[in-house]
Amino acid sequence: MPSLSPPPPPPLSQSKQAGRGRRDPVKVSLRFFARYRELLKQGETEWEVQPGTTLGQLRSSLERAFPQLQGQPLLIAVNGECQEADFILRGGEEVNILPPFSGGDVELTDKPIDPREAINKVSKDGHGAVVTFLGTVRNESQGQRVYYLEYEAFAQMAMPKMNQIVDEIRTRWGIEDVSITHRLGRLEVGEISVVIAVASPHRQEAFAACRYAIDRLKEIVPLWKKEVGEAEEHWAEG
Repeated sequence: MPSLSPPPPPPLSQSKQAGRGRRDPVKVSLRFFARYRELLKQGETEWEVQPGTTLGQLRSSLERAFPQLQGQPLLIAVNGECQEADFILRGGEEVNILPPFSGGDVELTDKPIDPREAINKVSKDGHGAVVTFLGTVRNESQGQRVYYLEYEAFAQMAMPKMNQIVDEIRTRWGIEDVSITHRLGRLEVGEISVVIAVASPHRQEAFAACRYAIDRLKEIVPLWKKEVGEAEEHWAEG
């Protein structure tokens, strides 16, 4: 099992920028999330790169140093924003290595969720409808018994994405009162993992916006869950 201590700066010999006039290497902070953290047995480390190294070159160097990452569907965020392979590192950035993820008032919490709090946040006298969605931990998945779930999020990126969903609902339906709360950490069977509350003058818009919110949450928010049960433990998109 290789250590996460960086080898002699891997990208340097490969980088086109590292020819004549090569500058001193700089450091970036690497953070690994969910199954990648467990795969490498460590969550964060410092890594040396040459100024001008791209994320594509960084990924190649990581895959050479850690064969466990080869062929994995890596997403790479820099300072909280997902970036493409041609993004250039200057040094000092926080680089997050993420598994794929299924991203008003939004909250991530490690405490039990009370749906009444979400309902109270969006309820107003002018609304004729309050629609809520509750996601709960079920006791089976794909025919196998589930004992509990563990949820993890990249909060620095997840919160802006959750706010983006609220903004999209405001733009599409003119609805101002939306609440999204997602639970993190260990959840037992039957516990609430997410609550979404949407209030509007009419029920049709509230139903449509509530469904849109949970679908978008799965699409764009970096949340992952680990299912622990009678089958092997495994990470899944949130």
